[in-house]
Amino acid sequence: MLQSLKNYTTEKIVSLLLSMATNASNENLARMTHLMELIPKKEYYKERIRWIRRLIRENHPSIEFPRRILREIHPNQREKWITNLAVNHLLSGTNKRKAWQEREGYYPPSTVVISTTMKCNLSCYGCYAGDYAKALELTNDEIDSILTQMKEMGVYFAVISGGEPFFKEDIFEIFKKHSDMAFLVFTHGGLIDEAMVRKLVEVGNVMPAFSLEGYEQETDERRGPGHFRKVMRAMDLLREAGLSFCGSFTQTSRNTDIITSDEYIDMLVAKGVFALWLFTYVPVGREPDLELMATPEQRDALRRRIVDFRAAKPMLFVDFWNDGPIISGCIAGGRKYFHINANGDIEPCVFCHFAVDNIRRTTLREALRSPLFRKIRQVQGEHDNLLRPCMLIDHPDVGRELFQSAGAYPTHEGADAIFTALADNMDDYARRYAEFADPAWEQEFGAGQGKRPKGVTR
Repeated sequence: MLQSLKNYTTEKIVSLLLSMATNASNENLARMTHLMELIPKKEYYKERIRWIRRLIRENHPSIEFPRRILREIHPNQREKWITNLAVNHLLSGTNKRKAWQEREGYYPPSTVVISTTMKCNLSCYGCYAGDYAKALELTNDEIDSILTQMKEMGVYFAVISGGEPFFKEDIFEIFKKHSDMAFLVFTHGGLIDEAMVRKLVEVGNVMPAFSLEGYEQETDERRGPGHFRKVMRAMDLLREAGLSFCGSFTQTSRNTDIITSDEYIDMLVAKGVFALWLFTYVPVGREPDLELMATPEQRDALRRRIVDFRAAKPMLFVDFWNDGPIISGCIAGGRKYFHINANGDIEPCVFCHFAVDNIRRTTLREALRSPLFRKIRQVQGEHDNLLRPCMLIDHPDVGRELFQSAGAYPTHEGADAIFTALADNMDDYARRYAEFADPAWEQEFGAGQGKRPKGVTR
């Protein structure tokens, strides 16, 4: 009876949220946060909701992101993102994850990245996934099993990567079957046409993230002639259909000036981009090239510019490397996420191409409890400067030690190069970036002498 009452209460709250979702005023947004605060048991999530409410009252530019979700997108997608992402994953899901922690002894990750297929019609230089065999592909039964196991842990948000995910012709069957989940799909965008837009409207629970390098010259140089225009056309189709979408960038030594400019971000806002995912080039995958790595100066410049953008632009920014202080460091190894490649190997991170487990011989539960993943989560707590969280480019000695762990194997030919042939280069990069990151950690975050700043936890 008690559980039925709890379920009814959540369903009633969802119904109220959906009924309020067409009004994007600050007052209405604040009311919605009060309703959302009733669902999670974990105090951390309640505090995050109160923090969002404060931003609403201050009319902070970042509030334009949820406002746009309510005001601009198709009703089917709006309903799915409120129900699946906000409620199932972030609110009710955290209660399931908390129960899992009490039962299993560790808190589940927030998401899983699944490379469903390695098929791709591009040959981008420096592609982190470029050395996996293009014939690799997970079956729908395997993907279904992964997603079912995720939901058992309380995880209702999945990231789909590749290859080019939309080359998997039956991928929409997965989206339909798991209609209670939210999917972020990293795509090169070249396959999105009117027919696919209709499918995206129908399922409602998919948000594409387009990979770009800059303007037309930079994008076409890496992805092929005419590709930038294909992406711009795909963005237009999605915007006209009322669908939300993201941009995705890999910072390199070649495009930093562009992706840190106000003009470029404003162009993307005008195109309808809701959020930006920012990564940095790591010499793994297709023909590792140290010259493509953003210099320590460029990496620090991007970090600083994202702070400026968050205070001024109506867009959500997710900086995979430089957001360490926000998310308490490295998120790999199941702390916040892990990667399943198209061969079924369970990797710590999409950039860490080694594994000890495969979905075809173990469960996600067992993989998360593996000695490798437990060791990764242990060493993550030993890094005092959260501006230097990465085991590949910030603490390469740690990455080498983990790669040499008993049972670890490279997941494709050449995957060990970053730990062997490039080891000295990675050590040198880590030392040079520390010259920027260590003073910034002490001066900007009030941390020094091995102490974490107030409010930052492991």
